[in-house]
Amino acid sequence: MGIRHTYFSSLLLFLIFHPHHNHHSRAQQAPNTTGFTCTANQNQNQSTYPCQTYAFYRAAAPDFLDLASIADLFSVSRRMISIPSNISSPAAPLHPNQPLFVPLTCSCNSINNSLSLSYANLTYTINKGDTFYYVSTSHFQNLTTFQSAEIVNSNVSPDLLQIGQTVIFPVFCRCPSTTQLQKQAYFLVSYVFQPSDNLSSIASRFGSTTESIVDVNGDSVRPFDTIFIPVSRPPQLKQPTVGAASSGKNDQKGVIIGLAIGLGICGTFLVLAIGLWGYRENLLKKRKIMDRDEECRQMGREKKVVLSMEVEKVKVNLMADVSDCLDKYRVYRIEELRGATDGFDQRWVIQGSVYKGCIDGGVYAIKKMNWNASEELKILQKVNHGNLVKLEGFCIDPEEEAKCYVVYEFVENGSLHSWLHERKGAGLSWKTRLRIAVDVANGLQYIHEHTRPQVVHKDIKTCNILLDATMRAKIANFGLAKSGCNAATASIVGTQGYSAPEYLAGGEVSAKTDVFAFGVVLLELVSGREAADGGWGELLWRSVEGVLDGEEEGKEERVRGWMDGFLLEDDDCSVESVLNVMAVAVACLHRDPSRRPSMAGIVYALCKCGDLVFDALRV
Repeated sequence: MGIRHTYFSSLLLFLIFHPHHNHHSRAQQAPNTTGFTCTANQNQNQSTYPCQTYAFYRAAAPDFLDLASIADLFSVSRRMISIPSNISSPAAPLHPNQPLFVPLTCSCNSINNSLSLSYANLTYTINKGDTFYYVSTSHFQNLTTFQSAEIVNSNVSPDLLQIGQTVIFPVFCRCPSTTQLQKQAYFLVSYVFQPSDNLSSIASRFGSTTESIVDVNGDSVRPFDTIFIPVSRPPQLKQPTVGAASSGKNDQKGVIIGLAIGLGICGTFLVLAIGLWGYRENLLKKRKIMDRDEECRQMGREKKVVLSMEVEKVKVNLMADVSDCLDKYRVYRIEELRGATDGFDQRWVIQGSVYKGCIDGGVYAIKKMNWNASEELKILQKVNHGNLVKLEGFCIDPEEEAKCYVVYEFVENGSLHSWLHERKGAGLSWKTRLRIAVDVANGLQYIHEHTRPQVVHKDIKTCNILLDATMRAKIANFGLAKSGCNAATASIVGTQGYSAPEYLAGGEVSAKTDVFAFGVVLLELVSGREAADGGWGELLWRSVEGVLDGEEEGKEERVRGWMDGFLLEDDDCSVESVLNVMAVAVACLHRDPSRRPSMAGIVYALCKCGDLVFDALRV
């Protein structure tokens, strides 16, 4: 009741201080109680969905004073909140109103034929006393509205909510437009404007500017409106020091009490230690008088215990490697995975050691591997993006300590490699290929720029790009991925035709290694050829040299001769669009890593390759 009273009081303040509503035009679509409209094509102000962003949230009593409860509310892990929120211990309790940054996956969601809304789709289970109004104002702190929740849950009666019923709460968010990306506004942080706020203080707090905030939200911001703060890098909070305002007297009193308690505890432990020492000495004397047969039997039992402890120690160490995943992902039993795959029968092999399996009515991809999966799991548990294959859970085989199984979402249409090179590109129109290119670029931009520390995939190739039921691309197989950048490795691993020159020469690994491999993927999409000719050993990226040189007429003729024959028959495929994509590919393949573009620049360049891209990007 206290929380509800606070929000009703805040609403009353709003009505007192804002008796009139201004109707100034805004740079983005005007917000209202139903949410923020969106579209994948806004002429010169395009926004690419989905994207990764953040919401500013405050810890609140009584239910949201720990990261676990807040992480459950927003369907993320504790570490995904603790890292941008600068919290060293995810298990530590929070203090009221402690500021947090919560990651969101923002999408453009179609409500009906005439309305699409931009929001993060969060699932919530109704508890006793919950209403759409109470949850949106109390739990989600006005990051959404009850009107928007009613629209999204059109098949649910707001007056007849049942305990245990699952509904969707649309947390307001936006993805940056190409114009904002040009201004290096790579994130639009969702923030609820408070009665004590002003735009200048908010800009200073977030490292933004008043002008850029007005440019995104307009100048008629009202209390409890959700606004979007443009920032150029993932936010990092500076947490206040707890107890910094305590008086000197209170500090001295606390020290005295602490010393007294400490001395008392030390004395107690000293008495216990002396008693335990005497007890131990008695036990040792008794053991010395035991006969030899009993000693032998005892030694045999101890050997068995030691062996059992060693096995258990291995399991504990393996679980410790992935302890951060346990609060987010399902830990499967080996019996479940064997049942899902008929004992890992060859009939269910998708590719290599990856099996298709059915668990509880859902279809999954199950990857069998030796215990080198800890690094892959650590990376996958901190990423969350629509263009990355989703990790569902994992399993450690109790009988074979070196075996681990990783369970992923099943991606229906298989790999891009099979579509390009086994089906010879049949069914892959130019629109679809452009959309795939942008999807992969978005996924790489996310792991390069939106993870801390930066993640480098190291194995980008058409085999590791999967296509779902709607032919949207997802990056898979993070087995070789590295967390951190500008490192060197002694062992060179990878696939011929995709490895960057600096990696082959000296083992240098950076985000530009992935950029080079992505350039090869673009060439495969245009030409339909494989990255390396298995028979002659010719590398595709070397064969493109000179194709874009010379006069325009000769250039177009050479490009037509280089294109996939299937695309020459595609009426929607223009030579100009192909030329633009090839120019991006050639830039990605520059021998000097420092002169290759960033993935943010690549996404922007691909989005300028023609209107066909934006038709393909509609959600």
